[in-house]
Amino acid sequence: MQDLLLNPHADGPWPEGLRVVGVDNFNDYYSPARKRQNLREIAAEAPGGQFELVEGDLRDTELMRRVFAANRFDAVVHLAAMAGVRASAENAALYYEVNLTATLGLLELVRAFGNPNFVFASTSSAYGRSSAMPWVETDPADRPLAPYPASKRSAELLGHAYHHLHGVDFTALRFFTVYGPRGRPDMMNYKIMDSLRRGTPIELYDGGRLKRDWTYVSDITRGVCAAVDRRLGYEIINLGRGEPILVSDFLAELERCAGKKATVVDVPMPKADVEATFADIGKARRLLGYEPKVSVAEGVRLAYEWFESSVA
Repeated sequence: MQDLLLNPHADGPWPEGLRVVGVDNFNDYYSPARKRQNLREIAAEAPGGQFELVEGDLRDTELMRRVFAANRFDAVVHLAAMAGVRASAENAALYYEVNLTATLGLLELVRAFGNPNFVFASTSSAYGRSSAMPWVETDPADRPLAPYPASKRSAELLGHAYHHLHGVDFTALRFFTVYGPRGRPDMMNYKIMDSLRRGTPIELYDGGRLKRDWTYVSDITRGVCAAVDRRLGYEIINLGRGEPILVSDFLAELERCAGKKATVVDVPMPKADVEATFADIGKARRLLGYEPKVSVAEGVRLAYEWFESSVA
């Protein structure tokens, strides 16, 4: 799991004058070695001690209290979670322990240490199988399809309670199909790149006929940074491109980059998945000045170049 705690008043040029303290327990959901390599790349970009890593678990309340006591945080960017919609169906208790109970612990610390701005990484899967497109933040989000989105939606509601009772500024950002460098190996874009490199078949739900609102990671991070800079009270905001693309078309872009064709295996869509995702990003534009900049074609090229240089 990962969590970034930001202090915008610290000296230094990275990133944008912020000092960053990251907390990670390097769990084995995917390779801890891959995670450590990602962190080495990040640390190399942070001159002069602008980045500090605390190796530990958010569920360790004493450790987290020491981290908060040792720093004057102006914002908490809560990215930590057990991820994966389908994997959550096999271990719901762990997903709630990490995604909800640990979030409660962070909210308690925020309340105790001066109410820094709280930015929470939520998920588009909170919308469930909503048929109204595009998805708007005011749409009902009360029919989750798996424990993962249920835990994230529960954390959003908990954030409202802490805003109402304790004045915590809580912004929940619902991410839509994030892809790009340093992505998780269980994500579809990574799996496609790996299958192209290995020449192994790739399973696509409904043969790639599902649509996803593919959003390049740098657009997501710009949205996160904009949320850090704004105290909005309590808000839920979509971060996506607002442009659903067929998975098969996304695959075709990666095939062009690789110069080879994939072997596709058509498999049924799981019960926890949806036919399409589509973000209405009007609220993000209005409140955050958010505007996605990276097209799918460019994002795919950048992701593939990273994969070729760092993984393959």
